[in-house]
Amino acid sequence: MDLYERLVNRQDKLALVGLGYVGMPIAVAFAKKIDVIGFDFNKEKIEKYKKGIDPTNEVGDEAVKETTVEFTADPARLRDARFIIVAVPTPVNSDHTPDLTPVEGASRFVGQNLQKGTVVVFESTVYPGVTEEICVPIIEKESGLKCGRDWKIGYSPERINPGDKVHRLNTIKKIVSGMDEETLDTVAKVYELVVDAGVHRAESIQVAEAAKVIENSQRDINIAFMNELSIIFHKMGIDTKSVLEAAGTKWNFLNFRPGLVGGHCIGIDPYYLTYRAEQFGYHSQIILSGRRINDDMGKYCAEQLVKLLIRNDIPVRNAKVVILGFTFKENCPDTRNTKVFDIVKELREYGIEPMIVDPEGDAEEAKKLYGVQFHDLSEVKNMDAVLMAVKHKEFEKFTPADIASFYNPKYRTKVFSDLKGVFHKKDFQKPEWDYWRL
Repeated sequence: MDLYERLVNRQDKLALVGLGYVGMPIAVAFAKKIDVIGFDFNKEKIEKYKKGIDPTNEVGDEAVKETTVEFTADPARLRDARFIIVAVPTPVNSDHTPDLTPVEGASRFVGQNLQKGTVVVFESTVYPGVTEEICVPIIEKESGLKCGRDWKIGYSPERINPGDKVHRLNTIKKIVSGMDEETLDTVAKVYELVVDAGVHRAESIQVAEAAKVIENSQRDINIAFMNELSIIFHKMGIDTKSVLEAAGTKWNFLNFRPGLVGGHCIGIDPYYLTYRAEQFGYHSQIILSGRRINDDMGKYCAEQLVKLLIRNDIPVRNAKVVILGFTFKENCPDTRNTKVFDIVKELREYGIEPMIVDPEGDAEEAKKLYGVQFHDLSEVKNMDAVLMAVKHKEFEKFTPADIASFYNPKYRTKVFSDLKGVFHKKDFQKPEWDYWRL
């Protein structure tokens, strides 16, 4: 009986290392078909899962309460598994070089608790070569077991889109790879248990690693182009959204929009690729140009808001500004690598301490990572300017009258920066409004 059959017959278990926005939906999905151990280093998070609370909002409290996943913060429990999936984050350092600490740490835990006959699959986004050149040697050293002889390695990049309720684990085609045909076959069959959209068998682990890292790099470059267009059109006095709506009537025009590019994928993965390219003697031109544009957009948005204040004779220093939304994307609690903080930092340079309101965001995480305190919407009164940074569903419901109620009535014109163009420009006409969007 092969490993796949033993998993399906519940003679062997699958373990998930890392129960965040990516790992949690995978664990819950597999637990409907096979026995699953869910391991995370974060004991507080494990306690929440045991109580039926989903801090990620990815699967929901009800699914956590009902799931049969055995949640644990004890790495020794990995010894009970014969199929281990590693889904830990892969951030970058302050100098934009890859920070492989989480992946290396996970590899050590896996190695220390590895049994013969186990298949280990990494899902973390990495540059081509990390799985075989960095992770495998760590696991071999810690376990004393030889890869290929005693255990097998595979790679299947995550494609989960946090906060997206349409494109889920089961509806997105999954790339799978393995060190040899037998491993590839096992990995493919195991993932087919939960991925209705099917799998794509990549010809090697490095092909799978490269495919993942270019998916997000492609989006990053396209959004950077839109951001550059936005800067150009503003100088010309042309509304970018109107231009894109007009251009979008052509069948092959790509539907990208300008915006802040944060999070732990699009804003990070390109640096993994360019770092690897440098090791091969190639200095990226297009990829890094796009990164530079996108990294500067928070500063640009803050500067535009300050110009609006000046234009309307509103004193800049100590101006009362509210930022609506702080997470890296809409309808998602994740604040890691949010570019909204770049706006906050730049406004502080002008002597403005903005009030931040985010009903979706993880307030605890925002305080820990950025030292910012979220405020309740009821506190938003007598503002000099409103900046809507994130398109949360709660904010989309606002009417122009709702937004007008946030302002100090002493100013003739209300300064409103609607970064994503959530609202209709015609509803915010001069002289009552000075409306700006990317």
